[in-house]
Amino acid sequence: MALRAAWTSSAYPSRTTGRTAARSRHRAAEVLAIGRWGFDAATVGDEDKSSSSASSSVELRRVPGAVEEVDESSKKVQRDLSSLPKPLSVTDLSACPSHGSNVRVAYQGVPGAFSEAAALKAYPQCEAVPCDQFEAAFKAVELWLVDKAVLPIENSLGGSIHRNYDLLLRHRLYIVGEVQLAVNHCLLGLPGVRKEELKRVLSHPQALSQCENTLAKLGVIRESVDDTAGAAQFVAANRLRDAGAVASARAAEIYGLNILAEGIQDDSDNITRFLILAREPIIPGTDKPFKTSIVFTLEEGPGVIFKALAVFALREINLTKIESRPQRKRPLRVVDDSNSGSAKYFDYLFYIDFEASLADLRAQNALSHLQEFATFLRVLGCYPMDSS
Repeated sequence: MALRAAWTSSAYPSRTTGRTAARSRHRAAEVLAIGRWGFDAATVGDEDKSSSSASSSVELRRVPGAVEEVDESSKKVQRDLSSLPKPLSVTDLSACPSHGSNVRVAYQGVPGAFSEAAALKAYPQCEAVPCDQFEAAFKAVELWLVDKAVLPIENSLGGSIHRNYDLLLRHRLYIVGEVQLAVNHCLLGLPGVRKEELKRVLSHPQALSQCENTLAKLGVIRESVDDTAGAAQFVAANRLRDAGAVASARAAEIYGLNILAEGIQDDSDNITRFLILAREPIIPGTDKPFKTSIVFTLEEGPGVIFKALAVFALREINLTKIESRPQRKRPLRVVDDSNSGSAKYFDYLFYIDFEASLADLRAQNALSHLQEFATFLRVLGCYPMDSS
């Protein structure tokens, strides 16, 4: 079902001043309302919300044959680890109280995760709240247990974080900012262990893929876990002398591990982009460079994607990201093809980021134009660009 905004299309001016600027800001607020309007989840093919409480975490199991060292240093590690905050899970969110007036920012992982570093970069004085899954971070914001969430969306080596694209559509949060973080992966191990002794390496799938060349040379088995710092925590807690972890230098410090190798990613320019999510959108402005993120669907037909992209090109709006995801509940669309009968096509959601504020009439007119043939359109957020 096409969503219709409360403004009308008109030729966009090169600049807005006085009353025109005020009108532009008012219309920008109307555009943001697209993100508030309800829609049928089945229409856009999102997965059943009833399944959101199911845990998708990877259970970490102890591997037989691991060398055990029950000594004073081991007990000290156990005491140190027990003092760290326990990550929030989807099942215990309702019982978690709110503390103090500081900004509370949720991230996925445990202390020492790169997501924690991104949260602290965005809000240096914040209280960083660990969550065991991306889903738990979304829910923590929705339930007012935290103020913001900082979650990864894409990496320069590993590509997009598809799970978070799906969760952006399922949940009613807004993108209010972005953080770009340089990621420096380290190979960690227990004190006294050399990297040549490692038989396996644990880390998040994205981290493992970003260090493909180094790990291939070591000839180790790669095991995927929920996050990088969690891998370091697991190796330290279980005193695994045959296992290493790919994580941050801060994780090595927190969990008492040695850095066996530093900067092991395949490319030194390893950047992860994080989104800052909140319950309410921010009012877009024109005083600094802004970026806008949207998601939409189109009817099947020749040239429809070209038409969708042309609404931005015609107004000289630069696109910085294009991502397509098959709809979850209705991945296939049956179309009557006059030449060969009915045909089946994947039914896609299109995610686009473009460099323009919704206070800019060019962006407003582009979205108004897109709505003329889009079957679904939602503004995910308009936010200042991270130029650092």
